[in-house]
Amino acid sequence: MDMQPTDLNAQAIAEFLTRHPNFFNDFPTLLADLHIPHPHGTHAVSMSERQLIAMRDKVRMLENKLAELIQFGEENDGISDKLHALTLALLAARAPQDVLAALNLHLREGFAVPHHAVRVWNLPADAAPGLTDPVSDAARAGIESMGQPVCGPLAVDDASGWFGEISPHLRAFACIPLRPVAAAAPIGLLVLASEEAKRFYAGMGTLYLERLGQLVGAALVRMQD
Repeated sequence: MDMQPTDLNAQAIAEFLTRHPNFFNDFPTLLADLHIPHPHGTHAVSMSERQLIAMRDKVRMLENKLAELIQFGEENDGISDKLHALTLALLAARAPQDVLAALNLHLREGFAVPHHAVRVWNLPADAAPGLTDPVSDAARAGIESMGQPVCGPLAVDDASGWFGEISPHLRAFACIPLRPVAAAAPIGLLVLASEEAKRFYAGMGTLYLERLGQLVGAALVRMQD
């Protein structure tokens, strides 16, 4: 039975043209004679003109994507440079107080993080003011269960009291377990905080935060003895 025009549908036509790539070579005038709706208006354009429009749209989309990737690359380069500067400062640290001083300087001036707090449970009690203040067993268990830094609302309730009088005004946090090496048990917790609710948010990338936790953990574990 011959197929009638009414039996055709868009999918069948698309499949036919896919199976017969030389169709328009056999009927070259069709490309000039066919007119289809303009994608950004109401008037009709030729097939070749429609292809040109589609290519321009694709090029514009790729240009925007490239610009976005370049921006991300530049931002990552900036973060890497700042992390490198902090790494050098931590390597030069000779005492826990030096580690805290390096963190205070680079987090504020380099990364523009307005508030942070650190607690460690593997150092002598007099290592540095506040650094070895007690952390509850429940909080330590929660920190040890973190596979990666946790951003958004404060993930460790005990840490709310680590920020003093500014605590009620803080809206976003990054809780970073201090692991000297990946997959090791944490020796403490670094918490970054901000009054800006969107500064640290659930789902944000944590690669550099994880590296920060490893750097600080490695710097402090050297001072255990």
